[in-house]
Amino acid sequence: MTTAQFYCQYCTASLLGKKYVLKDDSTYCVTCYDRVFSNYCEECKKPIESDSKDLCYKDRHWHEGCFKCTKCNHSLVEKPFAAKDERLLCTECYSNECSSKCFHCKRTIMPGSRKMEFKGNYWHETCFVCENCRQPIGTKPLISKESGNFCVPCFEKEFAHYCNFCKKVITSGGITFCDQLWHKECFLCSGCRKDLCEEQFMSRDDYPFCVDCYNHLYANKCVACSKPISGLTGAKFICFQDSQWHSECFNCGKCSVSLVGKGFLTQNKEIFCQKCGSGMDSDI
Repeated sequence: MTTAQFYCQYCTASLLGKKYVLKDDSTYCVTCYDRVFSNYCEECKKPIESDSKDLCYKDRHWHEGCFKCTKCNHSLVEKPFAAKDERLLCTECYSNECSSKCFHCKRTIMPGSRKMEFKGNYWHETCFVCENCRQPIGTKPLISKESGNFCVPCFEKEFAHYCNFCKKVITSGGITFCDQLWHKECFLCSGCRKDLCEEQFMSRDDYPFCVDCYNHLYANKCVACSKPISGLTGAKFICFQDSQWHSECFNCGKCSVSLVGKGFLTQNKEIFCQKCGSGMDSDI
């Protein structure tokens, strides 16, 4: 560049013996450079002139002295910081304002550190441990109780109930029958293996049976209709000696009048009202 060409590219003033700024192979006097090219500070809104340090973050600019935490006003120059809602915060202020608190130790979970989330709460990774063995659970399967979270081996050792049928652990739900526990899917009729979870059932020797199997295998039969007497849903039946009748079947064998609550006579396992049975040889 010759002496004749040594002038400001904006105002054309000579730069001989003066301070200047070189930008993109062009020269500018300091005044023009600051007016044309200077960025404006986010904090004080003044231009960041060529003799000042320009600190930039996400296309935003600050004077070195203006680059501070918006909450505690401490300088952020050459220090870690975080941004929230366009505000710059030092790590301590950001943690106090924005970071989660550990459910166990109640301390702040610092930005950048690993945190564990479970049921809407947060833990430090080192605080999220099994209540029994105190080992970190991490992302392994767990079972939660009111007393805390447990790894599966500790839960099975300390608390688990076992299904009376398959002998495997019942982790949730289940059915209790005769002081024993079953998985819902294991609670089946001991005769036909029908699912009894939502069905009426009967018991025999501490084994569950559906109504059909129980009636077929064990129920007494009505002398009159030969159908099973199950006793379900409050059904009434009549017993006399070694015989049983449905309440609605306990009728005179001749005139069919109901004999429930009335005197009756028997002959060859048949029953008769006193009127129809008079004159017959009675068994009683």
